[in-house]
Amino acid sequence: MFILKELNRLLNDEEGLTTVEYAVAGALVASAVVVAFENLGGAVTTEINGLCGVIENGSSGASCT
Repeated sequence: MFILKELNRLLNDEEGLTTVEYAVAGALVASAVVVAFENLGGAVTTEINGLCGVIENGSSGASCT
């Protein structure tokens, strides 16, 4: 009888569900941050390469490599 009560209590317990929801939400936020930094990194690299091209063409003997 005690086992049935505990099993019924566990089936009706929704506290663990909120923990899982927070874990999923945290994983989604972390994934979005990684994607944003990946895209931002490419844009920064493009800008730096463009600035290096201006410096190399605008002055004598300068090198960005």
